[in-house]
Amino acid sequence: MSKDNPRIAVLGFAIECNRFSPISTAEDFETDVDIRGNRIVAEGRAEASITLPDLPGFFTEMDRNGPWTPVPLRVSQAQPGGPVEESFFKGFLAEIAAGLKSVLPVDGVFVSCHGAALAEGTDDPDGDLFELVRSVVGPDVPVVAVFDLHANVSRRMTDNLSVFVGYRENPHNDIHERGVEAAQHLRECLAGARTAVTMVKVPIVSPPIALLTARGPYADLIKYGQTKVGGDIMNVSVMAGFAYADSPKNGLTAVVTARNGKREAAAALSLDIARRAWGMKERFKRGMMGLSDAVALAASVGRDRRRKPIILADVADNPGGGARGNTTYLLRALKAAGARGVIFGVFNDAALAARAHELGEGATFTASFNTRETHEFSLPFDCEATVVKLTDGKYVGRRGVLRNVAADMGPSALLDLGGIHIVVITHRCQCMDPRQFESFGLDIAAARVVVVKSRGHFRGGFDEFFRPEQIYEVDCPGLTSPVLANFTWTKLPRPVYPLDEETTWTPPASV
Repeated sequence: MSKDNPRIAVLGFAIECNRFSPISTAEDFETDVDIRGNRIVAEGRAEASITLPDLPGFFTEMDRNGPWTPVPLRVSQAQPGGPVEESFFKGFLAEIAAGLKSVLPVDGVFVSCHGAALAEGTDDPDGDLFELVRSVVGPDVPVVAVFDLHANVSRRMTDNLSVFVGYRENPHNDIHERGVEAAQHLRECLAGARTAVTMVKVPIVSPPIALLTARGPYADLIKYGQTKVGGDIMNVSVMAGFAYADSPKNGLTAVVTARNGKREAAAALSLDIARRAWGMKERFKRGMMGLSDAVALAASVGRDRRRKPIILADVADNPGGGARGNTTYLLRALKAAGARGVIFGVFNDAALAARAHELGEGATFTASFNTRETHEFSLPFDCEATVVKLTDGKYVGRRGVLRNVAADMGPSALLDLGGIHIVVITHRCQCMDPRQFESFGLDIAAARVVVVKSRGHFRGGFDEFFRPEQIYEVDCPGLTSPVLANFTWTKLPRPVYPLDEETTWTPPASV
């Protein structure tokens, strides 16, 4: 091992799992990102990478700060979905174990993660992964990981890490920066820094729409934590968690990494943040607009150009939380109301996209939505449509979460339903970047109403067109409904606030 040219193992496992969604398969990872060896290095140094931006951020900062030798293993990412099939996850672990053992010794390990994974047979696959990595490299090799702020945190995760780095922004516009930060911390560890990681969990499981970071209770917690960074405190990460995982790990978690082995300082701060979170628990509630009111508003805005245009967020059908991205409740209601000037997207329906490509641009036909989906929320809908434009679905994001990310929606089609232009895609994903519309020639600035199947990341992509007061979250049925009482919970720790109003919490005497 060499301090002058450290060998750093690089790997990734990132998926946000919704207990109520269909199983995530090997094909889901292959469709998104499942790469090995030198391809990882190439993507880490690419101008537009297919990976999460923390990986290029990590490579950029490691390259900037001196020589190093990346030792790439495997990076597997998938769109949010149900628990990962057991055979895929066990195979992934076995490959990481064998690969890591074969390249020893290494000076450090970097992991691009999410933190809200589930798998068949385990509720803590992230903990399984970090425990495995630590068992192979030993207690003294620094292991640094980046996590989504929706991570559900376990002690098996924190106990096997040298530094825990969580996103600070929602929408997640800072993923690249967190990769940069991870590289800085790893360099510090390589120089001899001793760290300690502590965590405190609070029984708050908030609907995701209450977890934006521009303003609100979550923003206040994160900002407070950042005022404490410096000196003995290396990193403060406030992890809100992901409710739909329905996991024993659910609960808002304050994670603090301290320098100089100062576990007491980390413990005191993590407990301080947890107490603050509990003190503001009532602020983690948020209402939505009813479907009929939203449709009436959309129809009115379409008729009256004196009114400001609006975004309707179909938050209950957010593919970014594991939903299918194909419910028709809002689409049918807008069509029935005669709404005009509507851009709608992106709608996941591979069969309909294929039919449009078969017919060609300019064709008029009866568009049948959801002919192959059998999920309870994926209801069929037929509508006369014209094929306006066809694409291969590939684009490079230009704003927000997907800035400089090479993305692929698969063969896609823009259909005109008469007053409503809808983008139909093959590869399920949420709508969060303007290029998902602009690649079809749509002018977002000219639209009266934009409907997005997304929970919040669209805010980072569409904020150049819409201010917060022009955005309305609509209460529809779906796999990611913010109304948590709609779900049958089986593993969520109970009671939790705000699902259970009577929840109480006594801070631990020690951490």
